[in-house]
Amino acid sequence: MTEAAATSFAPFRIEPRFVTRVWGYQDLRPWYDRQATGDPLGEVWLTGDDCLIATGPHTGKTLGSLFTDAPQAMLGAQAVAPGSPLLLKVLFAREKLSVQVHPDDAMAQKYGDPRGKTECWYALAAEPGAEVAAGLKQGVTLDQIKAGIHDGTLEQSLNLLPIEAGDMIYVDAGTVHAIWPGSILLETQQNCDLTYRMYDYGRPRELHIDKSLEATRLVTRAGKIAPVALTDRMVLIEVENFRVERLPVSGFRASDTLPAHTESAHGLSYLFAAAGSGRIRGEAFAPVDLPARGIVAVPAASPKFEVEDLGALDLIRIAPNWPAQQR
Repeated sequence: MTEAAATSFAPFRIEPRFVTRVWGYQDLRPWYDRQATGDPLGEVWLTGDDCLIATGPHTGKTLGSLFTDAPQAMLGAQAVAPGSPLLLKVLFAREKLSVQVHPDDAMAQKYGDPRGKTECWYALAAEPGAEVAAGLKQGVTLDQIKAGIHDGTLEQSLNLLPIEAGDMIYVDAGTVHAIWPGSILLETQQNCDLTYRMYDYGRPRELHIDKSLEATRLVTRAGKIAPVALTDRMVLIEVENFRVERLPVSGFRASDTLPAHTESAHGLSYLFAAAGSGRIRGEAFAPVDLPARGIVAVPAASPKFEVEDLGALDLIRIAPNWPAQQR
């Protein structure tokens, strides 16, 4: 790739997309300077296919179109699957979400979708007593789930986890799960929005009981993941599909120190400011500001750069974790 071509794939900021949800908030301040004008806001999509690129030569294009038009420049040679691999969101739950389950790749493809949905939640904040549900209690049967859906007692079968700021929860496909009020979560997931609702507390929304039961695994790997401290980063989770890390930035941090030793230096990643603010600087492109709760995409073809801490930057790095056969 020529120097000019590489420069056109320098890091760029993505405009968030604010999505209405019945269980959300009317006002997302101070996290985002956004108030609802109608239905409440529950999700902030950071890397959705319809999110707009905010800086650089591709300003105004959708993120999805850039993956379609320049897959190798965005993903790198090791990725063979087309399209954007990850969908990142911030979740704001004022009320309980539905009790739900996501399909795995095989089930999604059975019904004509490209992939299923494995995800994780990183708690950006949590009130005292906040909880989430991840998986079923030991010994719960499919018949008990069916009965719980019918008589409104499904919550009794769920495995509840207390959650505090800084916790990471893994939710693999097939896990029956729910999010209660009281926490603000950074969600990393496969780029899929398939959700099968089992139970929705009487809200007038469609349920997907048959498919949710088909997708359900009675035992999964869901639960809290302990962070792993390395010399230059804190690994919050590393599983198939994605890796999420906290990277310390002392003044400046060079781009070649960002990838983990287990991954290619020329692959897609995202830089998210959980708190504070930063700036991305490089000789080949104009500086890109990274505000609090903002996100910058780093394409595989990006030229070298450095991350500057502009004050209390809490930098989260998220990257796809390709299956071995795709490396």
